Amino acid sequence: MKKMKLLNLSVLVIIITTGLLSCESDEGGNGTNISAFSITKSHNMGQNCMECHRQGGPGYGWFNIAGTVYDSQFTGTYPNATIKLYTGPNGTGDAKYVVEVDGKGNFYTTENIDFGVDLYPAVVGTNETHYMSTAITTGQCNSCHGVSTNRIWTN
Repeated sequence: MKKMKLLNLSVLVIIITTGLLSCESDEGGNGTNISAFSITKSHNMGQNCMECHRQGGPGYGWFNIAGTVYDSQFTGTYPNATIKLYTGPNGTGDAKYVVEVDGKGNFYTTENIDFGVDLYPAVVGTNETHYMSTAITTGQCNSCHGVSTNRIWTN
């Protein structure tokens, strides 16, 4: 009888442990996660942030736009710049969204971004503003920049 109770208890412990270990990481989930000037909690500069920061991914917050800004020599990141998404090319139209670049050169937001309208990015540094001449259809900036096209940069 004692052996049977011990066996049942062991099976119960195994089932509970397996259930707990199969849950997603506590760090994942869709919470608010927005970059801000001088904050240095971000990581993985230059990588596609949305590989992890997406529904079902291990990163905290499901990003709607994210990327990394570099200096003009592409040797280091450019912290504390600003990303603006305009409704017209080359800074025309309205600045519909503004995202601060953090202290490590990364920008990201979980705020809703409507990609159903034309959005034209601009990166604003201390001395220059650079415009992307084509409208974007996704916020995964590092999936192209640094892979199939130049990195995002400013001065």
